[in-house]
Amino acid sequence: MRIFVLGGAGKMGCISVQSLALDDRVDEVVIADVNMEQAQLVADYLDSPKISIQKVDIKDEENLVKALGGSDVCLNAAIYYFNLNVMEACLKAGVHYTDMGGLFYGTREQLKLHERFSDAGISAVLCMGSAPGVPNIQTRYAADRLDTIESIKIYDGIKPPPPDDLRFSYAVPTIIDELTVEPMVFENGEFVAKPPLSGFEDYWFEPPLGMIPMHLSLHSEVATLPITFKDKGVKECFFKINYWGMAKETVEKIRVLADFGFANAEPVDVKGSSVSPRDFSISLLADYVHSVRDLLAPPAVEPPNWTKEIVTEIHGTKDGEEITYRLGTLTCKGALPTGLLPAIAAIWLAEGRIESGVYPPEACLDPEDFFAELEKREVITKVAVTQKV
Repeated sequence: MRIFVLGGAGKMGCISVQSLALDDRVDEVVIADVNMEQAQLVADYLDSPKISIQKVDIKDEENLVKALGGSDVCLNAAIYYFNLNVMEACLKAGVHYTDMGGLFYGTREQLKLHERFSDAGISAVLCMGSAPGVPNIQTRYAADRLDTIESIKIYDGIKPPPPDDLRFSYAVPTIIDELTVEPMVFENGEFVAKPPLSGFEDYWFEPPLGMIPMHLSLHSEVATLPITFKDKGVKECFFKINYWGMAKETVEKIRVLADFGFANAEPVDVKGSSVSPRDFSISLLADYVHSVRDLLAPPAVEPPNWTKEIVTEIHGTKDGEEITYRLGTLTCKGALPTGLLPAIAAIWLAEGRIESGVYPPEACLDPEDFFAELEKREVITKVAVTQKV
């Protein structure tokens, strides 16, 4: 089994590489990236005979299609802006596909490729980060046990860093998008836009997290879950997170920059040169991210102690009685699920467990089998059921 990890030298892609290299079902893991220095750093740090590196420019389709040859699956860990391009390359190469999400709008466009993937006899599982990914599978677990669904409420709780920690928890461009683009919610059976950083509520997570303030954010779960379970009558769906796992103080600094136009993509003239404020800001912020050593550890060493719990509450009915399922997936290894989930999906794709076509996680993955896979890596899911006595 050969898995091609596009963007494997990146902050989340390197976690996927580690997860795949540690799995006995995988024979070879290709770190495909344009940054060979960083790719070599990841390969050296993980020190696995399964890992190879290959220079790939995601913007060069011919090069990408050629590089994909001989792989069973492409795990796309690159920035979501290129998801459609990579899927097109996979269609030409005849390679299965998975990614970490399309931030609502991108996911909608990707799902339109279903018939083409089906006709080509290849499969794609979208939105396999920690979230999206875990909430979709959690919802499927409850949906299989409910006759109707009234609401799907998703809470992504991350252990807050110290106030003076200025680092980004994942890709800088994605966080800027999530901070500035209006979150979409499903409300009274319709998709509705809300202001960024709105909808605050305090939510209680498993210790050691406890009570954390949560706010709305644009996310792909909301794009697919109300549609997948439309026949069950879904009326409400939202996704909330706590400052994207960053310090509140850091988010406030970025928000000030955004208020002054530094997140705008439209170029401006600066002394005769055309400059995009957004690109300029991203370049300046590129150093404020976690290093590979923050995210990974050699197989004999425990990963960092970053705690995260993803909770989905699904309220509905069974045999006329109201029931609420609360599923919480907890890890004390922080960013690990973001790389672990697509790694599992890639293995399942290579094993032929997914029918041809393009699917969100809840439409094609068996929840109990998937939770069992996560448990092998100490990512534990608990279920609580609330109903009248």
